[in-house]
Amino acid sequence: MNNSTDVKTDRRFSLILLFALTLFTSASLMFVIQPLFGKILLPLLGGSPAVWNTCMVFYQTILFLGYFYAHVVSTRFSQHKQILLHIAVILVSFLALPLGLPDNVVPPTEGNPAFWLFWILLLAIGLPFFVVSTTGPLIQKWFASVGHHTSDDPYFLYVASNIGSLLALLSYPFLLEPNIGLASQKTLWSVGYGVLCVLIMACAFVLWKSQQNTLAFAVDTTEKQALSVTTRLHWLVLAFVPSSLLLGLTNFISTDIASVPLLWIIPLTLYLLSFVIVFSKWNDKIHPLMVQLQPIVLLPFIAYSFINPAVLPYWLDLGLHLLAFFLAIMVCHGELVKNRPSTQHLTTFYLIMSFAGMLGGMFNSFIAPFIFNAVYEYPLMIVAALLLRPGVKSAFTDGKQALLQAVFPLLLIVVGTVVFFSIEDWSAYFDSLGVALILLVGLTYAFRNQPITLALLSGALIAFTMALHGLMSNTLYQERTFFGVLAVRETTIMDEQGHPEKVRELFHGTTKHGAQRLTANNSRTPLTYYSVPGPMGQLFKAYDGVSQNWQVGVVGLGAGALTCYAKEGQTWTQYEIDPLVVSIASNPQYFTYISQCGKNTTMRIGDARLSLNKEPDAKFDLLVMDAFSSDSVPTHLLTQEALTMYFKKLKPNGLLAFHITNRHLEIKRVLADHAKNLHFDGLLQEFKPKQEMPLVVDTDWVVMAKDSAILEPLRVSDLGSWQKLPLSFDLKPWTDDFTNIVSIWR
Repeated sequence: MNNSTDVKTDRRFSLILLFALTLFTSASLMFVIQPLFGKILLPLLGGSPAVWNTCMVFYQTILFLGYFYAHVVSTRFSQHKQILLHIAVILVSFLALPLGLPDNVVPPTEGNPAFWLFWILLLAIGLPFFVVSTTGPLIQKWFASVGHHTSDDPYFLYVASNIGSLLALLSYPFLLEPNIGLASQKTLWSVGYGVLCVLIMACAFVLWKSQQNTLAFAVDTTEKQALSVTTRLHWLVLAFVPSSLLLGLTNFISTDIASVPLLWIIPLTLYLLSFVIVFSKWNDKIHPLMVQLQPIVLLPFIAYSFINPAVLPYWLDLGLHLLAFFLAIMVCHGELVKNRPSTQHLTTFYLIMSFAGMLGGMFNSFIAPFIFNAVYEYPLMIVAALLLRPGVKSAFTDGKQALLQAVFPLLLIVVGTVVFFSIEDWSAYFDSLGVALILLVGLTYAFRNQPITLALLSGALIAFTMALHGLMSNTLYQERTFFGVLAVRETTIMDEQGHPEKVRELFHGTTKHGAQRLTANNSRTPLTYYSVPGPMGQLFKAYDGVSQNWQVGVVGLGAGALTCYAKEGQTWTQYEIDPLVVSIASNPQYFTYISQCGKNTTMRIGDARLSLNKEPDAKFDLLVMDAFSSDSVPTHLLTQEALTMYFKKLKPNGLLAFHITNRHLEIKRVLADHAKNLHFDGLLQEFKPKQEMPLVVDTDWVVMAKDSAILEPLRVSDLGSWQKLPLSFDLKPWTDDFTNIVSIWR
């Protein structure tokens, strides 16, 4: 008797292990391919954070299609037909292996490339990713039909799936990326996909042999209780808001810190962790705590982070965003799981979840950039998350209750708007503003148990802080493209004689990408990272005697300040990936560097490596690399292959100048390693002004050449302190196949 019981126990455990392992493998493959293919695609589009967000929309769309397929197959076909159909789909998907981009892929240089990127992803990984995306709901539905004693509630298997997702995401930056090149990663993924297909077929075999096929099919086709439209809509919004928040936070991180998959993974990891927790047995205890903590963290976060992010250290600002995001999605996903249905509606539940996730991604990537000129969808979804707290469903069901909760905040918003626009000079009211913010935060928290009031007051708080930031920054122009948010702002500085002077500044995200003094005497003077006392001013002065007929290439336009170093006999070519940057820099209404100094300048729009590769060899005397995605140099411009190509385009005595100013990454180590391996000579200057000068800032530059003699004018110059590049012995060379951002983190 005991032996028989043990055998049954072992069989039951083996059954759970097989299905859990299949879901674990599927989720692992799904969330390894996301940073993997994001890294493959980054070089084509200049490292823009929108590349990752568009990839996320693609993954969410295919996930929805996979869930839709699983729903239709599991509710319309018998188990035998399901198995035969799914095996056929798996066999067709092998046509897309091994992984890789289609041949001769060239991104468009005009318009928004998001739809082009979507199409390339579909061709490259659409079929295998579709099969992987079907696995979660289909395998759980099959498990519900095999007669296991836990088959009536297979949602616990979703935990195994999300653990696989988490481990895969965390293993990528800390295990796969630092140790394995892209080519090997693609091969390993293809092998893993083959293992997954074997596991799926093993699950299919178990289902085929199950004695409950006919019964299970009858259960699937005869639903005992219909789902209401209200319930479906509630599921939809509870899944939509976290999906939109995920991409909104990702956009913030990749714009203001670094445009690399390592950091993009953090919000996605938290997103998946929330699913692991809410689908576990601890959710009943954790969910009330998350509901209590959400307004405690969120309200101070709104007051500080949205009025002026630069006030806080970047790590603290990032931590606040991540914590507020995690609490918001925990509340939404916790409510989602509380309202999950029985197994007869399992695939419908997952289908609506995936559809909402796709809609959230599409809203952020395809709709918001066209209707907003900044990332307003992010704070909008923060307010929406507060609106979805417990009790909102009953409040909206009872119209009178909803109205009562909305009346007070709406009146406050109207009064506040009138007061706000009636005051012309807010600078005299800064102390009062601080008190008003504190009072508004406290008032908002007092209504934490009334979700409609809480959400509307929080929205008013965000609008108030963002409006104040707009007033203080004096924004003249702001526009959003696929590559980020660009803003032209005007401020006042004190000149050398202590007189006020107007200055125009160009911002990408929160990072300044150029500035110009507006007085006639100073409007041709390069500033900020390109100042005359700084490394670039020193370079042009040191080679003044031989540069009359130079061919100069500059990657990264900014406000166009460098063009004011141009001489009459020189020819300059500017490379810029974002057409809007060219439009702003060329418009005398905003900046006049190009109109005054850039008469012999030609513009090239597109990714720097793709554009430079089309140029004749040995064309340039000087090549300046100044490409930044907000505060980060795109990694594909820092590889050995990239450096080799740059020198191929330089004349034998040509110079390569590399701008490496960065708050978070020691880029000098990468360039020093390349110089050692490729036998180039290089000098580094980490410039700090000797005295305070208007808009002359700290900046770091590396200048490289094939022969040390070419750099002699800089080395012997008394203009600045140029040093040899530091030796680096513990850094694995960065190539197109391998980069490791962790190794150069400050």
